[in-house]
Amino acid sequence: MTTTASTPIDTDFEVVIGLEVHSQLLTKSKMFCSCSTGYANEAPNTHVCPVCMGMPGVLPVINEEAVKYTIMTALALHCSIPEYSKFDRKSYPYPDLMKGYQISQYDIPLSRDGYLTVEVGGQSRRIGITRVHLEEDTAKLQHREGYSLIDVNRAGTALMEIVSEPDMRTPEEARLYMQKLRETLVYLGVSSGRMEEGSLRCDANVSVRPRGQEKLGTKTEIKNMNSFRSVERALEYEAKRQIAVLREGGSIRQETRGWDEARGVTVTQRVKEHANDYRYFPEPDLPPLVISRKYVEEIQASLPELPDARRARYASDYGLSEQEANVMTEDKPLGDYFERVLSVSKVKDTKGRAKSASNWILSEVVRLLKAKSILVQESPLSPEAVANLLDLLDAERITGKQAKEVLDESFATGEMPAKVVEKKGFKPPITDASALEPIINDIIAKNQKIVNDYLGGKMNAMQALVGQVMKQTRGQAKADMVQSVLKAKLESLQG
Repeated sequence: MTTTASTPIDTDFEVVIGLEVHSQLLTKSKMFCSCSTGYANEAPNTHVCPVCMGMPGVLPVINEEAVKYTIMTALALHCSIPEYSKFDRKSYPYPDLMKGYQISQYDIPLSRDGYLTVEVGGQSRRIGITRVHLEEDTAKLQHREGYSLIDVNRAGTALMEIVSEPDMRTPEEARLYMQKLRETLVYLGVSSGRMEEGSLRCDANVSVRPRGQEKLGTKTEIKNMNSFRSVERALEYEAKRQIAVLREGGSIRQETRGWDEARGVTVTQRVKEHANDYRYFPEPDLPPLVISRKYVEEIQASLPELPDARRARYASDYGLSEQEANVMTEDKPLGDYFERVLSVSKVKDTKGRAKSASNWILSEVVRLLKAKSILVQESPLSPEAVANLLDLLDAERITGKQAKEVLDESFATGEMPAKVVEKKGFKPPITDASALEPIINDIIAKNQKIVNDYLGGKMNAMQALVGQVMKQTRGQAKADMVQSVLKAKLESLQG
């Protein structure tokens, strides 16, 4: 993921950014109870039980899969995993957690001290990871005119928090960090990574200080950002706001501010709490976690290929360009689709087939997906169909022009390209140049004005003649061969 160099917001002030990213984990049940997490599009308050509703006397039980997913993420982010961890009770005096506290982790989280690298202007920037820990999600409030409704379905869902060091210096770096982190979570299979659905959420801490000053400035926290673009815009606005306040002789107060997407501004929500306001203490209803080195090593060995490794493999093994490898890697399902095309192809020239597969997927397949506004995993055109199309092209059974027509039909019907070719009655391409000569002679004889234009120096006239030949051969001729024979014929006339 390469971009242009980050431009500082202000030459006199340095911006300091740290991100707290919350990701719902793809577990089947909630963090501390057996309620299903499949509550999307369900009626409010239907995926609930006494535990996630905070009833007195109930006991939570730790979701083992959530612990595993968190350790997987921490290892992928180069964190160290302690042999001992515990959960803590955090006072939470807000209506979206009915019991008045949240089960989270405080001083002994599941991991700490990692990093994530991002590419900025062709250079690697290492962003420190303070910790990756587990907690429970809150309920969802729906605000109405003068009152609010509460949906408890989300409450208790396993929520992983990834806290960065204040190592980012521009809003662009923060966006790239978020994008890279999302990629990693999706590749691990621990999160859907869908910010628009709230399964991936970001709180940003931002402060400014005079350039050269070591001491950090007073930070504000920004919430309610639901896209990568929102993160970048909100940080840029808030940094400029703080700089303007300091230039006017004012001071920054520590507070939580919300991002107003429509107005493009941050607004005060509440004065920021400090850690002692949460009154953390060890969760009395849960045992501490003892994490064996063998368990950690087993998880480490089972980690899937991550984005950077896939990107490098696409370049080295398949010869894809940096841009092609980036596009294929950033969208994991698209990369999986690409690899499936290669695995079922008859042709085993890996680099040659990979290049043609990449070209067809990134141009024609993506074009069809965008036209229907669907994801590649929803495509009626299977990877097997794309492989079949490429096999037909390699065997010179169809031309490139015919292949596009066949692909459109296969996408619309779900039929294999070979069947579409048979149904349309396409004859094998004309591969003998001598078979084109009578057709080309006829086209030249009937289009003297176009021929004279070409001979007079209008090079674009060649395409009109090629088009006529392609039309008469019903696309059986190869355009490059037609152009070659036509050029030779016309040059002989000119001589």
